[in-house]
Amino acid sequence: MPGPASSFVARTARLLLGASEEPALWAISVRGRVVGSLAVDRGQWRLSWFADADPRLTGFVGPVGGDIEALSMALAIRLGAPVDIESLAV
Repeated sequence: MPGPASSFVARTARLLLGASEEPALWAISVRGRVVGSLAVDRGQWRLSWFADADPRLTGFVGPVGGDIEALSMALAIRLGAPVDIESLAV
């Protein structure tokens, strides 16, 4: 389990990367299991879910945009469990 400083750094990175127009990719995980991805390319945001992702997540219709932290919180509220969105190198 990451500590508070590590969580702060991760949240800050998500906010900064989410505001960028550069291509970016994030893994979406629940309880340590990756269930989907979030990608942005040329300002276009796209959520993709794996076949076994919870229907409460796959039914999410938006909004999807530059605020990664808000998206994580919205998905967590829908699911009733923490949802982590971690930046991946592209």
